[in-house]
Amino acid sequence: MIPDFQSIMLPFLTILSDGEEHTTIETNQKLANHFSLTEAEINEFLPSGVAKTFANRVAWAKSHFKMAGLLENTKRSSFKITEAGKKLLVTSPNEINLRLLRSIPAYQERTGRTREDNSSSDPEISQISATPEEIIENSYLTIRKNLAQELLFKIKSSSPSFFETLVVELLVKMGYGGSIKDAGRSIGRSGDEGIDGIIKEDKLGLDVIYIQAKRWENVVERPEIHKFVGALAGQGAKKGVFITTSRYTNEARDYQPRNETKIVLIDGEQLAELMIDHNLAVSTVNTIEIKRIDNDYFGDD
Repeated sequence: MIPDFQSIMLPFLTILSDGEEHTTIETNQKLANHFSLTEAEINEFLPSGVAKTFANRVAWAKSHFKMAGLLENTKRSSFKITEAGKKLLVTSPNEINLRLLRSIPAYQERTGRTREDNSSSDPEISQISATPEEIIENSYLTIRKNLAQELLFKIKSSSPSFFETLVVELLVKMGYGGSIKDAGRSIGRSGDEGIDGIIKEDKLGLDVIYIQAKRWENVVERPEIHKFVGALAGQGAKKGVFITTSRYTNEARDYQPRNETKIVLIDGEQLAELMIDHNLAVSTVNTIEIKRIDNDYFGDD
């Protein structure tokens, strides 16, 4: 399991106790070995996919050490322990955390905090497992999940024909077919043999994708997928997308046609996520920019 950034602090400073210069890559590897992390854990990304979780937590531990005057940069991506850091280790602390750092005058001065601010009600103290980026990203994921649930409720409340049109619009936004006008057409009539829509696979219309759109509450079972594959065969089609507002049984998801037919199954949760990703039926209400130091500006090597 990936340790939280405060659990990383004592092993991190201990690695630097030799007083030598250390690099970010070297220190990260030593810490990964110390915590017996697997390759998968080392390479696990934050929800945004922008940074790796473990490296991000090590970077925050380092950042707090710098604010406390326990380490200093020697050059870009290289650093060493300071005399203050060595003196702290001489006291043989059982752990190093934010509560301890906030008792250090240098940390108080650089962060504008005092001993009186060192309260258990402080978010940074109580949420010890999360770095600031993780707190922001986890909050974002909560907002996104609530939005997806609300979006799915709206879709389920719409008419079947509206849902079929929505599905075609989504596929167009995902890059299929070009424009709404010439990309696809909804069928949605009796005798359609289980096909609700057709969309061009590309702007030139070199191939087509057949759509089945089920605005259901019931779980979609394997026989429904069989019917869809049969409907594709009846149209001489080899590609299909089955989209539902509910979900699929494991048997339905495991089904693979024996012929050359390729089908993609999209459930309600995935549908809502795709609509959010491609800005269909949603709008942006706020944007937050996260910035960091541009070391090139300062000429760091």
